[in-house]
Amino acid sequence: MRTNINLLFYLKKRGTYTSGPIMIYLRFTVDGMRSEISTGKTCEPSKWNGQAGRMNGTKEDVRTLNAFLDRMQAKAQELHNLMYQNNEIVTAETVKNRFLGKEERARTLVAVFEDHNEKMKSLVGQEYEKSTLQRYETCLMHTKEFMQWQYNIKDMPVNQVSFKFLTDFEYYLRSVRKCGNNSAIKYIKNLGKIIRICIGNGWLTIDPYLNYKPKTKAVHREVLTQDELDRLMKKKLHVERLSAVRDIFIFCCYTGLAYIDVFKLKRAELIKGIDGKLWIHTHRQKTDTLSRIPVLPVALEIMGRYQDHPQCEATDSLLPVLTNQKMNAYLKEIADLCDIYKPLTFHIARHTFATTVTLNNGVPIESVAKMLGHTSIKTTQIYAKVMDHKISADMEQLQNKLSPLKKTTRRAIA
Repeated sequence: MRTNINLLFYLKKRGTYTSGPIMIYLRFTVDGMRSEISTGKTCEPSKWNGQAGRMNGTKEDVRTLNAFLDRMQAKAQELHNLMYQNNEIVTAETVKNRFLGKEERARTLVAVFEDHNEKMKSLVGQEYEKSTLQRYETCLMHTKEFMQWQYNIKDMPVNQVSFKFLTDFEYYLRSVRKCGNNSAIKYIKNLGKIIRICIGNGWLTIDPYLNYKPKTKAVHREVLTQDELDRLMKKKLHVERLSAVRDIFIFCCYTGLAYIDVFKLKRAELIKGIDGKLWIHTHRQKTDTLSRIPVLPVALEIMGRYQDHPQCEATDSLLPVLTNQKMNAYLKEIADLCDIYKPLTFHIARHTFATTVTLNNGVPIESVAKMLGHTSIKTTQIYAKVMDHKISADMEQLQNKLSPLKKTTRRAIA
């Protein structure tokens, strides 16, 4: 972006000034921002032409001083033009520093990225999850390897990150790293946060993302049908560990809680709601938003089974939840025993609550969003799939409404 620079020589009087020559200063003004330096020369106020920014007179010493100021002005103007041509960040301060020979430390992409990750690391458990940090660390690794692959360099100035850099990086992620579409786009978006930091600090003036519009593909979210859910609930499981995992999974199918949220769920988070019945009031680990969920009879029955469980009593937990890895491993065993031919994972419970249990039974999407703890209803709309039986029921209602109309029309024609 082209910047405007104004150069002004002026006399700078000190507060203690009484008489005598005054130091001449050069002021740099770039887009309304100022910076100044001393010229090292002085002039009597009576001989100074403030409008011209030069000393009045024709004597040799006057001509020598004015020629010196002319050279300073020409040098400053030349440096400004050179910085613009090199696509450098041009401010009053950077022009002044270049004029004085003070080169600013070049901001590099890897250095800014590493600084961001270090700050994020110190906030894990407060503002960020460990998984979020891991995603940014993986993105940094991909960025370093891409620069080595594409440019044979280990780092680069942030002002060299361009639209072409992004498209080449995306190609690298897809072709060399074999990332799927959505994974590649996620890494591009992670890098986007680093670029926004650079723009916000003035280290980068042109946003390389300006015309870059990556698109994620819709992902098929697996859910259990009501028939599969019933089969899972009715199946007699004689192994205690499998029975407990099945119960906790079903509990989440009827509450919409994610693994981490049911893992940390305490008995104190079970309260009496506005209707006098039991509700779960808990903050989601992922977004720190409050989820308010009425406890359905199925979930209430499961809670009762584990009221006196040793693990629950020792930790004040509502349910005896195992590690996510063990839960998912046991769910695969349970799926085989129940003839469920879907890759059963714990997060399917949350999807099932959103679709099979609530939306497909007529619960408004706004209510589902509140129970899931979503900050935007757009997130809930991802879950809003309509199953075949719901379409069938809706069309049957339509058919019943149209049937009397059809009979009336026939009578009218007759």
